[in-house]
Amino acid sequence: CNFKKNKKTERVSKVTAVLLKSRTGEFDLESILFLKLRGLGIYDLGCIGDCINLERLDLSGNNITNLAPLSSLRLLQILNVSANRISNLEDISSCDSLQSLNVAGNLISSIDNIHCLQSLRKLENIRLKDNTYNYTNPVCKNSSYRNILLEMFPNIRVLDGERVVGRGSDLYKLCKDIDETIKAGFYRNGQLPELPGCKPWVDNDFWEIKRSNNSIIDEAYKQFNDVLHECRLLNNRATHVISQTERSLSLKNQPKQYSV
Repeated sequence: CNFKKNKKTERVSKVTAVLLKSRTGEFDLESILFLKLRGLGIYDLGCIGDCINLERLDLSGNNITNLAPLSSLRLLQILNVSANRISNLEDISSCDSLQSLNVAGNLISSIDNIHCLQSLRKLENIRLKDNTYNYTNPVCKNSSYRNILLEMFPNIRVLDGERVVGRGSDLYKLCKDIDETIKAGFYRNGQLPELPGCKPWVDNDFWEIKRSNNSIIDEAYKQFNDVLHECRLLNNRATHVISQTERSLSLKNQPKQYSV
């Protein structure tokens, strides 16, 4: 009988030095800059705090409740701990370099649990909710949580995947306004109101190439060929003059011979 061996996702409960070295290929934990430990069933972060030069860390899809081992990661810039069981973020308030934080799909119950992150001046991207994967937090049930967060973190540029400042923010705001307009009763009796016929922006023949344009192109092409022909003639004349000049100079430089 032939047996097929199914490759199952590795499941680990605790982060160890052996796991970190095998995952990254690094011998020294301090040499690890990027680390991805997604969906391994981890609940104990163990010695991950020894990776003091870590810049990007993905711990999504585990069973983590305690972030204390991350408090030593002062160079950490991007942290993804979505889809875990985290209710307290105070342990990462010392991650001074943190720029992007994804905690969607956890147990953050109130705004008070987020106050501790106000000291992170470089934090520009926070995600508490992810509609793509249906991740959220209890705090997201508060209809005003977005406005409160924007006041708490004046440097925030992206909130829940939506750009609120900078390029693209106007588009998001426009889409949001459209959605709110529809929800507010844009439909009448369950149907869209009839809109007046839309007029075309340009005339029907706007995109057609007119003959006058073709004649202009033909004339320009003819003039270009004429100029190119003249350039070739001038080049031939210049070559002839240069050769004659070189010949005459060579004759003048020859030593004179006297007959005795």
